Amino acid sequence: MEKESISVYIVEDESIVAKDIQRCLIKLGYNVLGISNNGQDAVKKIVDLEPNIILMDIMIKGSMTGIEVADLIKKNYNIPVIFLTAYADEDTLMKAKNTEPYGYVLKPFKEIDLHSTIEMAVHKHKKDTEIIKERDFLFSLVEHKDEGVHDLLFVKSNGRLVKLNLKDIYYVEALKDYVVLNTLNTRYTIHSTMKEIEKKLDNGDFIRVHRSFITRIDKIQTIENHTVVMEDNKKVIPIGGSYRDELLAKLNMV
Repeated sequence: MEKESISVYIVEDESIVAKDIQRCLIKLGYNVLGISNNGQDAVKKIVDLEPNIILMDIMIKGSMTGIEVADLIKKNYNIPVIFLTAYADEDTLMKAKNTEPYGYVLKPFKEIDLHSTIEMAVHKHKKDTEIIKERDFLFSLVEHKDEGVHDLLFVKSNGRLVKLNLKDIYYVEALKDYVVLNTLNTRYTIHSTMKEIEKKLDNGDFIRVHRSFITRIDKIQTIENHTVVMEDNKKVIPIGGSYRDELLAKLNMV
């Protein structure tokens, strides 16, 4: 996200400090949407304007403290908060921590501290949002597992979740801390273990033939000596001695 597109809202009850922060942010290239000197006004403006980030005085005066405003924002709106503070006792700091802010800036602040804290907060919030979306998406798949999702596997590729039909997987190969899912034309490398993948492929269509290989049974073309040859791509896969009997038992031989 470019600086010009990062919008900031300031909640600070000392007007001189607020104006100094505004001047500094504009100089750094950020878009300042406004300033509030009390919590109630801040909540209303933040909800209306939807800034990318909020700079919140931790000790703001009024009927709502900065901590209470931050807690309300955290529970109801997906907007990161950075606390501004000159001093706070241990009890106040503990309450502030519970709102899980994205950073602290000490007053009197330095321009470089303000800049780096905002940049890190925006980046972390973006990553956190992506993780939440991915988690919620995966939860939705579990909830709809009776609608054919059990025949699908979703793999992360280039920052996206890609739907993969289990029937398209030819074999799985272990590579140190990763596994590679191989279809006829594509390879998907994911951070996992063979044991975890074996559980996900436990639908009767796949079998472990080697400590480093899992194959789809209906993609096997021939078994020659101590190897399996896959159809179409002719991939030759070794058969581990401890897996041979189970493989032969699963094949429909005449």
